Amino acid sequence: MRKTFVLDTNVLLHDPAALTRFEDNHVVIPIEVVEEIDRFKRDPSEKGRNARQVSRLLDELRTKGNLAEGVPLDETSGAELKVVFCRSETLSQLPPELKAGNGDNNILAVALEQHRLESVRGGEPPVVLVTKDTNLRIKADAVGLIAQDYTTDKVDIADLYPGFCELWVSAEQMDLVKDPAGLPAAELPLEAAGIKALQANEGVTLIDQLQPSHTLLARYDAATQALHPLQKAPKVKLGRIQARNREQTFALDLLLDPAVQLITLVGKAGTGKTLLALAAGLHQVADERLYDRLLVTRPVISLGKEIGFLPGDLEEKMGPWMQPIIDNLEFLLGAGEEPRHQGGRGGSGGRPPRSSWADLKTMGLLEVEAISYIRGRSIPRQFMIVDEAQNLTPHEVKTIVTRVGEGTKIVLTGDPYQIDNPYVDAESNGLTWLVERFKGQRLAGHVSLLRGERSELAELAANLL
Repeated sequence: MRKTFVLDTNVLLHDPAALTRFEDNHVVIPIEVVEEIDRFKRDPSEKGRNARQVSRLLDELRTKGNLAEGVPLDETSGAELKVVFCRSETLSQLPPELKAGNGDNNILAVALEQHRLESVRGGEPPVVLVTKDTNLRIKADAVGLIAQDYTTDKVDIADLYPGFCELWVSAEQMDLVKDPAGLPAAELPLEAAGIKALQANEGVTLIDQLQPSHTLLARYDAATQALHPLQKAPKVKLGRIQARNREQTFALDLLLDPAVQLITLVGKAGTGKTLLALAAGLHQVADERLYDRLLVTRPVISLGKEIGFLPGDLEEKMGPWMQPIIDNLEFLLGAGEEPRHQGGRGGSGGRPPRSSWADLKTMGLLEVEAISYIRGRSIPRQFMIVDEAQNLTPHEVKTIVTRVGEGTKIVLTGDPYQIDNPYVDAESNGLTWLVERFKGQRLAGHVSLLRGERSELAELAANLL
């Protein structure tokens, strides 16, 4: 049965192409939505860019006919798009609490009018109000309308691809993994483990069937369709940093492999996502010289209430936002570790602690940049880290990844359960969207880090709070 979908403004600001994503169904745009899109078009942020794109798309569709009467979205399926006014008589029939005539109520009135028109035509073809506004969905429910969230780019966080699995095998099969040809995937008991197929660069823990304490960590190579032991993580020394659990070992192996050009690390606070990425990046930039520079960036979104504009030049303004990155870098570089008992707080003779990350910047090996200025750039031969990527939209993530030039490796880290951006959630953010889109690609790898290693208290807080 063909449906009619009434779209809210926030759906189009989230995904400008949403108009074309409802297959052979009809799409209705309330005139209130066009008005709100017009108000957003001068916004310098992503919402403004999306608003302008929606306006261009509607103008292009206008050339096909009268938007008020309906224009074809797809010539073969018969899907149509209409722009509809809010009738005053329909608005007056809303409950008294909803007659104020604000934007949401006008959109609700249009959806209600469409529902009644479809009922008059005979049968009960469903009219669905699509909005990302929770309260508007509740209002729609109250007046007897079907309302849904926009789920096209949503990822079920409970079913998010973890990036690793466990398989019980024989001792002979475990020995075969160490063979140059590896252990063929065809010989693995995937069905018994409830696995349809291994993904490219997926980590695998092999467990001896007769001696469960005997395990081996391997990675699936999609090119040879076989398992091979981890190559990078066991051999590289990263100073004071080493993998503390299985997931960190898988992550480190991917981070140190130049063939894997895109890596996503997901995990709760304290699991080591950012620290591992920085350690691997510093090693490959400063020691192995595989990349020219370590580029670190993160969204400028605050945890709590805004504190207003920050003084100074760009570097001074970015200081508070990048302080977590600087803290990690100073830990990795051992800044300020002179013995304190020899006098003064800063070490011997009261000298202040050295700032090694500043030295790296002076040498041109490190760049810390606001994510706002990345559009239009081409970034070759760099180890790029995007921290707190859960606060990015799918469109912003696409913009960032498409900046990657020849010889660049990009790592995105984040915790989907700690989102400060009011326009995305755990299932619609750019990080989880990217994990699912790149699952199985030979150039990409992913690991979900499960165990916190920051401190016993931090791990307890992450689990209980």
